[in-house]
Amino acid sequence: MVLRAQMKILHTSDWHLGRAFYGRKRNDEHEAFLGWLVSVVNEHNIDAVLVAGDIFDNGSPSNKAQALYYSFIREVAASSCRHVVIIGGNHDSPSFLDAPKELLRIFNVHVVSCVPDDPMDEVLLLEDDDGRPELVVCAVPYLRDWDVRLSGAGESASDKEALQAKGTAEHYAVVEAAAESLREKLGKNGTKIPVVVMGHIFAAGGVPGDTEKAAYVGTLPQVPHGIFSQRVMPDYVALGHLHTPQVVGGDETVRYSGSPLSISFAEAGQKKFVHIVEFGENGTNVTPLEAPAFRRVVSLRGGWREIREQTAALRPSSEQDKAGFSEIWAEVVYEGNDINGDLRSLVEAEVETFNLECSAKPSGPTLDVLRVRDKSAGKTVVSRLAGGEILGELDPRDIFRRLMDANDVPEDHREGLMTTYEEVLLSLEGLADAAPGREADL
Repeated sequence: MVLRAQMKILHTSDWHLGRAFYGRKRNDEHEAFLGWLVSVVNEHNIDAVLVAGDIFDNGSPSNKAQALYYSFIREVAASSCRHVVIIGGNHDSPSFLDAPKELLRIFNVHVVSCVPDDPMDEVLLLEDDDGRPELVVCAVPYLRDWDVRLSGAGESASDKEALQAKGTAEHYAVVEAAAESLREKLGKNGTKIPVVVMGHIFAAGGVPGDTEKAAYVGTLPQVPHGIFSQRVMPDYVALGHLHTPQVVGGDETVRYSGSPLSISFAEAGQKKFVHIVEFGENGTNVTPLEAPAFRRVVSLRGGWREIREQTAALRPSSEQDKAGFSEIWAEVVYEGNDINGDLRSLVEAEVETFNLECSAKPSGPTLDVLRVRDKSAGKTVVSRLAGGEILGELDPRDIFRRLMDANDVPEDHREGLMTTYEEVLLSLEGLADAAPGREADL
């Protein structure tokens, strides 16, 4: 058999259209990214675009987020690209993605939002302009707990995780078997059709970034990346869910494309990619293509002197600003012990000075500090622990009182702050009681 040559796909995921960044809207960045993506499709003669889940950030996307989505589909459908395949992620609403499903199919846009009744509906056969089969896609959407596991009385957390991983592996095996059967049928004419497996999942070997770690601990099980080759040897595995672009388990053909924009300050400075995958006679060739940054995101950390030095380095003489960034979003993480005043006031004064100086220059960016964190207060609380005290064993209310002491909170403010903190604790305790096994979705 000879593998069909010159089939190119573009793998992307985790757009999170409509997501805000610490209260700031990002529609302009998402619009710029999708515009760039269309240009990549045209420039590289992409035959199929695969979007591996989390198209939207929530189940009720804004009108603007929807407009961005449909505008992208319209522009790709008008290009030389023959197919778009979209799977649902854990942030997506299956009913919302499904609503225009039949209409989109007319334009060769294939949507698999959730697990269908028939596993064959997750196996897509893509054809070229002459009606010849050119690609088989196992389009497996995000698998929710009820899709792959029956609940049982008296299950422990580890039992639940093991059963969910087992059910996930079994689901992939069924879909892969259907794909292999289809490929064998199509291969009778001597042509080997490439197979791509798509998934929105946490595969063992994938490394979650700092943004994602808290959401995974004790909730979402890792599944062996070998589940992608149980019944069929895929030519490529296009994954979504982890926001850091990466190869999984050392296999160059199993990859997360990652999110196109920094989701939090933990990803400040992280390079973002899409993957161009080409199938030919020599096998699979994967080319990561770096996505441009449309706004600079930075984390300023250290003592006050270090923070001021890092702020000064952001002025227009830097290479980043020569690239045309008009706005910088920043967080300040104070880790020193060299100031005794109000940290936020110091930061605001520094920002005001920065913006005044930059406004006098044609290419001067605007600095906007979205978050200020004072880690010195926490260190002060820990340093004041009495002999034998363990932080994890203290009452949260006592820790909060000590934090107010460490930050010299005025007495007339403390009662109100304590009341609000009590309400937050009670709300969290109520949520834990109402849903003790609730999973945290990314």
